[in-house]
Amino acid sequence: MGDLDIREWLLTNGLGSFASGTVCDVRTRSYHGWLFAATNPPSGRTLLMSHLEASLELADGVMALGNNFWASGEIEPQGYKLLRSFEINPIPQWIWGEQHWQLSREILMPYGLEAEVEADSLKVPDQKAFSHRVLIKYCYEGKDAAVLKLRLLIGDRDFHHQQKYSSQLEFWQLGEKEQLCLQANNGGELGIPWHLRWSKGSYESSGMWYWNYGLPEETRRGLADKEDLYSPGYLSIFLEPGDTVTVEAKLGVPDESNVALDWETFNREVLVEQKRLSQIFGWEIKDKETRGENLRGGVSWVEESVRRQQDKVENSSSSSLLPSKSVIWEKLLRASDQFIVYRASIAGPTAIAGYHWFNDWGRDTLIALPGLTIVTGRFEIAKGLLRTFGHYCRQGLIPNAFPDVGGEPFYNSIDATLWWIETLGIYLEATQDWQFLAEQYPIIRNIYKAFVGGTNYKINVDSTDGLLSWDASGVALTWMDAVVEGVPVTPRRGKPVEINALWYSALCWASRWAEVLSEQANDREGVVLAKQAQRYTQQAQQVKKSLQKFWNPKAAYLYDTIEPDDRRNSQIRPNAVLALSLSHCGFSAQQGYQVLERASKTLLTPYGLRSLEPSDPEYTGKYTGDSATRDRAYHQGTVWSWLIGPFIRAWQRFHKNEPLPFDWEPLMHHFLLDGCIGSISEIFDGDQPHAPKGAVAQAWSVAEVIRHYKDEVKS
Repeated sequence: MGDLDIREWLLTNGLGSFASGTVCDVRTRSYHGWLFAATNPPSGRTLLMSHLEASLELADGVMALGNNFWASGEIEPQGYKLLRSFEINPIPQWIWGEQHWQLSREILMPYGLEAEVEADSLKVPDQKAFSHRVLIKYCYEGKDAAVLKLRLLIGDRDFHHQQKYSSQLEFWQLGEKEQLCLQANNGGELGIPWHLRWSKGSYESSGMWYWNYGLPEETRRGLADKEDLYSPGYLSIFLEPGDTVTVEAKLGVPDESNVALDWETFNREVLVEQKRLSQIFGWEIKDKETRGENLRGGVSWVEESVRRQQDKVENSSSSSLLPSKSVIWEKLLRASDQFIVYRASIAGPTAIAGYHWFNDWGRDTLIALPGLTIVTGRFEIAKGLLRTFGHYCRQGLIPNAFPDVGGEPFYNSIDATLWWIETLGIYLEATQDWQFLAEQYPIIRNIYKAFVGGTNYKINVDSTDGLLSWDASGVALTWMDAVVEGVPVTPRRGKPVEINALWYSALCWASRWAEVLSEQANDREGVVLAKQAQRYTQQAQQVKKSLQKFWNPKAAYLYDTIEPDDRRNSQIRPNAVLALSLSHCGFSAQQGYQVLERASKTLLTPYGLRSLEPSDPEYTGKYTGDSATRDRAYHQGTVWSWLIGPFIRAWQRFHKNEPLPFDWEPLMHHFLLDGCIGSISEIFDGDQPHAPKGAVAQAWSVAEVIRHYKDEVKS
């Protein structure tokens, strides 16, 4: 893709809707577009508005500002050659120009919960409170007047798939003054109604199809990579120097609640968003000129791209490009907010696992919850999430996913339940909310009984050693859950090490909680709770003793899994580090020290931990190829950035007086300037230079950094 800057940007609205694209303004993915509306929050994400193709008519010619990859391999037009700068400060802004003219564009996706509710509760009364929209503002500066033409490119398709021309697919449009209503009709099946408004200009109906857009990122991933978009017409706006125009695309038909668009509309919405975030995080509201730091310092994107390449070639420090730690912290908090959304089917908060293609997942949400909500002080969100997951506990299992419409959640993990207990413990320690503990304690009792007595997937506690085991073919119940053609890549049946470390920690928590509640209960109930605490303590002691079965003296490491036939899996994986990082740890100081010594030498990278040691015959250093090939590499050496959190917590426990062998700078450089600017990728290649892969913005990646970068800010 030559000198094109295809780093990405992302905007979200708290309901699952998003807008996304690239720095150079060319679409490279199926997930690039300006309005993906979550019609059944946070799901049902549908592409409605792809983009506005812009051209500027000046006295000395027409400047085409758009960029398109075509299936033929051509890039046409090539507006990126006129692009002078791009920044996110805090919203995406592009500036095109030459000596005698300049055109800027900013994009904003307003927060989607419009009801007047407590800012952090996400308790929305009904769907009338939902708003899915995007605002675009253009500002022209120049020697002479100009005409800005904006051709509208639209679709009506699921966000995972591409739109294809069909004789049956048509788009209805109904125009009024400075307003256009749109709806697809596919063989009699009506699509989602939405509308476009603008503050000034005239609309010309001129319907036509644009065929065979190319999507090179989908090509690289071995997926369908061609798309057809429809254009119903275009806007023409006469602009004097200093003029602006605001355009809004919004789900649904126009109603009386629509406030008239004017030149101030966009700025007012930016201020509303600043106020929302300041209320959540306690920020001081700043003017646009001072909110955050300009990451580019006036440097053009072309010059910056060259400089970044030189940094990589010379292996030099990029610190000169990084803002202060306090500014990075503010940007991390902003990134965390993108993942917290409202789910209509459960009428409560949840967390998107990652953008662009993930929904909310139980395990991911619970692991991310401390960083997204507890460290950031969003305790009501944390409480709501924990309450929701607890409410749906069935047969001792916490759901790993919720259905989009009706039906029961999916209970396909062994560790979501254990992470719920671990995260509940972190929440309670932070809040001392013992009333909430009393509310949730019956669920804890049910989990204990289900695990001891046995539940789905042959999950049960082995009566001989107290360890937790499972044995079901064709499924993968731990976080290493890749399955290819019905066969788990890393089966891990039996007794996985981090599962039993979580089980030990859960028993320790249960013992503490039973003691706390016994002190608050009446005499009779208090006696019962005291006996339960004693039982949990005894069982925890048994599990702690049995955890020694995982010690591999030859490798000075922990076995990854004790298989159903009692064989030990001796692969060097980060699950041993996970086992050392929990609130309660059952391994000795010497064992923890030795495990971390090896992990720091073979698993630790500047972006997280490898999922398998490189010397292992099954190690795969590149996450590439088609879907099946990538899935096989997912947990076979690929770096997971969320694991840096457990590594740091384990290091702080067992290497208290030794400096952390991790330099924050590469990961922060990635967060600020690479991949999806202002977020952290899901995974990275195991081999150098550790290219970012997978989802471009991942909840637990951001959350685990937040849990520990706060210490950097204080230092």
